[in-house]
Amino acid sequence: MIRDPESLLRELFTAAIDAAHPRQVLVDHLPADRSGRAIVIGAGKAAAAMAEAIEAAWEGEISGLVVTRYGHGDDCRKIEVVEAAHPVPDDAGERVARRVLEMVSNLDESDRVIFLLSGGGSSLLALPAEGISLADKQAINKALLRSGAHIGEMNCVRKHLSAIKGGRLAKACWPASVYTYAISDVPGDEATVIASGPTV
Repeated sequence: MIRDPESLLRELFTAAIDAAHPRQVLVDHLPADRSGRAIVIGAGKAAAAMAEAIEAAWEGEISGLVVTRYGHGDDCRKIEVVEAAHPVPDDAGERVARRVLEMVSNLDESDRVIFLLSGGGSSLLALPAEGISLADKQAINKALLRSGAHIGEMNCVRKHLSAIKGGRLAKACWPASVYTYAISDVPGDEATVIASGPTV
């Protein structure tokens, strides 16, 4: 007997989402030594779920801050989860980006930063470059969204208008070790395109 096509499609969709959930895919890729101190930072629509998975698996001291889209927060015990706007950034995203940079500004060689990145991170971690206001970024972002440009083109512009994207976050973390874990929503999964590449 042929099943109801709609029910079958819903089951397949749910199974695919469950299989890609951070609790299923992230832990196996963490460093083998999970006993030391780790600072967890992150941005994206899956950042809270990723932080929850890290908390459950990490054996040593852990703290941090991640930002996700409004309505997508999770209850983490040691990693703070805040919410901000997507797809157009807001002042909450700017505030959290400043806090992230403060958290990583005085690290040393013994520190480990775990950066959790997923789709939407570009607008959620919004720190304008010097000379650019948040209002400027919002206007440009709205224009990009209307332009028909693909995500790679939009994020190329975004990272050049940012004080945290385009590898600038990794630079701020130096000399700490930075581990970036990304759940991609961009065609080709290019690391420099996912959320405008804060650590690459």
